Amino acid sequence: MAELIIYSERIKDNIKKLSDFFEENHIEWSLVTKVFSGDKTFLKAILTSDVTEKINSIGDSRLTSLRNLREVNPDLRTIYIKPPANIYADDVVEYADISLNSSLSTIESLNEAAKKKNKIHKIIIMIEMGELREGVKRDDILGFYEKVFNLSNIEVIGIGSNLGCMYGVEPTYDKLLQLSLYKELISAKFNKDLKYVSGGTSITLPLVENKVVPKDINHFRIGEAAFFGVSPLENKRFKDLHTETFEFYANVIELEKKKIVPDGIISEASIGHTSEYDENDVQETSYKAILDFGLLDVDKDDIEVEDKDISFVGITSDMLVIDVGLNKNESGKTKYKVGDKVKFKLSYMGVARLLISKFIDKVYVKDI
Repeated sequence: MAELIIYSERIKDNIKKLSDFFEENHIEWSLVTKVFSGDKTFLKAILTSDVTEKINSIGDSRLTSLRNLREVNPDLRTIYIKPPANIYADDVVEYADISLNSSLSTIESLNEAAKKKNKIHKIIIMIEMGELREGVKRDDILGFYEKVFNLSNIEVIGIGSNLGCMYGVEPTYDKLLQLSLYKELISAKFNKDLKYVSGGTSITLPLVENKVVPKDINHFRIGEAAFFGVSPLENKRFKDLHTETFEFYANVIELEKKKIVPDGIISEASIGHTSEYDENDVQETSYKAILDFGLLDVDKDDIEVEDKDISFVGITSDMLVIDVGLNKNESGKTKYKVGDKVKFKLSYMGVARLLISKFIDKVYVKDI
């Protein structure tokens, strides 16, 4: 079975380094664990007390993940990091101490759910800052906050925005300054103290490092930098974080010399994806290897084979075909054989998809 290698100690070291970095810059942060889809083995392996002691809360976008988190460690503070659906208000109040919101009707449902449980549910209201994702429109902010402040079992603890996730709108100083000014406007209008201005994600980290983040931006929601060691703005390593935190190995289950061009009438019935080929190569052959994973496990665009001599041929639901050319190394010896492993690099989405596949082995390695 193909294997996803997880270097748990490197990830834990990344989280500790980020905690120290944020502490130095007087910023609180939430660790976003959605890449692991609530996997209990991960939660137990990574979220040890020495790792979580300086983290404000643990965030996820799936209620089942927050429920699993509660089961593993009931004492951790949790945050639901996307606007909830009305129908799940009871579960949000049950499993999340804090939630991000942008819909008045949903917040009213959360208020009713909190009443039933005799709880005060904390929320951060998201503002639309140009990304065209979740967020209250800026010209509706004052009216929206006025209605929410009147709810008995809802405590508004902050204002937030989400930049860089869909269209890639950069979280510039000016964008973040606008967000902090809205916080001041709301505080002055309603005489309310909004504790958090949640304007940062992994993409914003270089701005903090370069001291170009407005002082009121005091809460970050971080996932990618913690688990992959990079800031996605330029996809570069951030400070001295570990970037080699995941590896993927697939097994060669067949290796034969075959034609480059398929033989027969090509229909549109295929469920897989293939590379293009040149009809002029109809007589040409090369060595093809079949690997033991497919589209049900991960998208081909989210993986990159480490051996640059290998090229993609095609992928189906449960197998990937690669071209290994003459299958010889520089000294002329056979390069691959059945039973060998082929190594891949992974994107964020590649890791996320492999982690939820029940057909992929997950191996935790304590090596820093």
